[in-house]
Amino acid sequence: MPPDQNHRPPLWIAVASFVSSFDRFVVSPILVLVATTFGVSVGQAVAIASGYYLAYGLSQPLWGALSDRFGRVRLMQGALVGAGIAGLVSAAAPNLVTLVVVRVVAGAFFGAIVPTSLTYVGDTVSTTYRQRALSDLMAAMAVGTALAAAAAGITGQLAGWRVVFAVPAVVALVSAWGLRKLAEPPRATDGGVRAAFRAALSNRWVLVVGLLVFVEGGLVLGVLTLLAPALQDQGVDAARAGLAAAAYGIAVLLSSQVLKALTRRLPRWALMGIGGCALTVGYAAATVRVSVPTIVGIVIMLGITWAFLHTSLQTWATSIVPEARGTVVACFAASLFIGSSVAAVVAGPAADHDRWHTLFAACAATAAVLTVACVLAYRAYTAREAAPRAADITTDV
Repeated sequence: MPPDQNHRPPLWIAVASFVSSFDRFVVSPILVLVATTFGVSVGQAVAIASGYYLAYGLSQPLWGALSDRFGRVRLMQGALVGAGIAGLVSAAAPNLVTLVVVRVVAGAFFGAIVPTSLTYVGDTVSTTYRQRALSDLMAAMAVGTALAAAAAGITGQLAGWRVVFAVPAVVALVSAWGLRKLAEPPRATDGGVRAAFRAALSNRWVLVVGLLVFVEGGLVLGVLTLLAPALQDQGVDAARAGLAAAAYGIAVLLSSQVLKALTRRLPRWALMGIGGCALTVGYAAATVRVSVPTIVGIVIMLGITWAFLHTSLQTWATSIVPEARGTVVACFAASLFIGSSVAAVVAGPAADHDRWHTLFAACAATAAVLTVACVLAYRAYTAREAAPRAADITTDV
């Protein structure tokens, strides 16, 4: 394994993750603008986000296996070029159907970036420092999220939503150029795509983590897409709704720094519990009263959840099957974004019929169950992993 690179991801890996996150979150503040342009409802316009997330998620296992086979950096370069081209075409889409199709293509290409970046960190940073390095990568994504939410609303209001899609496309192309000198890390597997999938999917803990992150993706990313429209439903314009949604990125950024300090003091299951409780409290508060303060409160709690619960699940995923790490992380990301897509579709009618109380009550109940499940599952996993080591020590003695 190469040196831990000061326990931080390389600059252009962080930039690539930044633009992937930026592109993923620009859509929420401009959904109403897109719907107005094409004369459709917000529920119909949500297809831009749900189609993107679905393609983003379904493409993950393929990207992961290909990165195990052909290399992390090379894969990211090609995917960034494809995503950049699709983004530029999105900016020129003449109707909603075309826009949905092109956003699906963009989502499929951008889907390669974050899991491959996470895998790169897993390849190059030891387990001792890995969650801290992943927190730094999450911080770069959080900056992308915050800027996307803020800039998309303001830019969409002033210059139109087409510019919003063009900007990350250009940054993606620049990122592909920046990665050209980054060395490929060594990879543990050389058995090909089929062997990588077999190693990943034959491990039951990969399936357990995949199920947990599927639910988390729906509660965090899927519902997050609808929170800017929820603010607009309260009379807030697109620019201010985008600024409010930017609180998510700021919360992730600040929480990630707190997390780095707490990783040395608290077990991972406790960090999961903190993140899950934040998620539950955020949605529960909104069931009492749907207002601008409670919606902003949900956004902030989602940021805390992402920093504490999601990075803990990510770190867990990078450690389960090291010889097929790229495939495991990609399957993890696939579950996350398929869950996001499913939740966006299921929750879409709430946006059209103003049923926010019902939606948030269901989310609060699901979040409580998810929190308990994550804590119990991780404790069971660590107990099972510790048992063979204890047996080996006893045998040696």
